[in-house]
Amino acid sequence: MDRQSNRSTRPTHTTGRGRAAFAAAVLAVSATVAGLTGAPPAAADSPASGSGTGIFDGKVPLTTTRTATSYLLQDPTRGNTNTVDGQTHAILSDADNTWGNGLPTNRQSAGVDAQFAAASVWDYYKSSFNRLGVRNDGKGVRSVVHYGSNYPNVFWSDACGCINYGDGAGNAHPLTTLDIGAHEITHGVTSATAGLGYSGEAGSLNEATSDIFATMVEFYANIPADVPDYFIGEKPDFNGDGTPLRYMDRPSRDGVSPDYWSPSLPNLDPHYGSGVANHFYFLLAEGSGPRVINGISYDSPTVNGAKLLGLGRTKAAAIWYRALTQYLTSNANYRAARTSTLAAARDLYGAGSTEYAAVAAAWSAVNVN
Repeated sequence: MDRQSNRSTRPTHTTGRGRAAFAAAVLAVSATVAGLTGAPPAAADSPASGSGTGIFDGKVPLTTTRTATSYLLQDPTRGNTNTVDGQTHAILSDADNTWGNGLPTNRQSAGVDAQFAAASVWDYYKSSFNRLGVRNDGKGVRSVVHYGSNYPNVFWSDACGCINYGDGAGNAHPLTTLDIGAHEITHGVTSATAGLGYSGEAGSLNEATSDIFATMVEFYANIPADVPDYFIGEKPDFNGDGTPLRYMDRPSRDGVSPDYWSPSLPNLDPHYGSGVANHFYFLLAEGSGPRVINGISYDSPTVNGAKLLGLGRTKAAAIWYRALTQYLTSNANYRAARTSTLAAARDLYGAGSTEYAAVAAAWSAVNVN
């Protein structure tokens, strides 16, 4: 069941009247952007091939819409996926179809990153699972860049089917990275499928699902400016010391997230409780112990000392996606996730398969038995 959700890559803390004000502001913005056009609409068959230079993505291709007088950052080949300036409330437009210059001071640069992220998410889900958009209805998402003022976060809203990117401190640090964009948009996919809640272990699985598919989108896009990795939110430097928000190979590297399940996990913020599922996924895809992927070193432990080989990202993602869309429910916990992914592996590869055994072993390795 679809519902209003505002899921951010890291916690947003609001209390009392602050929570009510924040919710009201979100609904107001959602209602506003849901009806935007930004410029006279062009025909649905008028895509144009452009390019842009993003803050984090470097130079990337863009499919835009040509109008009588300009180009819109709207992609008619991907369900009219588009990007809006949160201050002008208009779809970004350009005269020559060459967007941004890579600097935050250019308002198009953040838009390039956001539009490329949304297009990459569309392409990944379509090519991997034949899924057409967040709700599988052929409709693209709307990205709102330059949301608010000094807003240090990013969130997805089901109300408008849109992702909202803040510009950070001093409005000088947009948060439009590929993995963050894919993470937030995937909250919409989760809402439209399993409907996972946002507290306890269901919330942890919700967050982990977004991290898992954000990572898969990053590997799918494979752009030089953002080398694919198993880290979440490393490029905006949220922590101020160059470290990622989260590590999938060994979640405890962030100082808070657990590597293994324990009875205290349901009490954790979902952003940290997601560590167990993220760790499971890394072990399932890549295996345990030290390894180097794309020049980046990882070292993934197991609670029981098991040596795991990994199935590869494609099979691991297929198993998680089938579990998400066919078996997980809104109140699922880690035990249910184990059962669901085993059922998915059975469906895809057989109950006696190597893949089925690998799923069981990876869950045991993170203490979910």
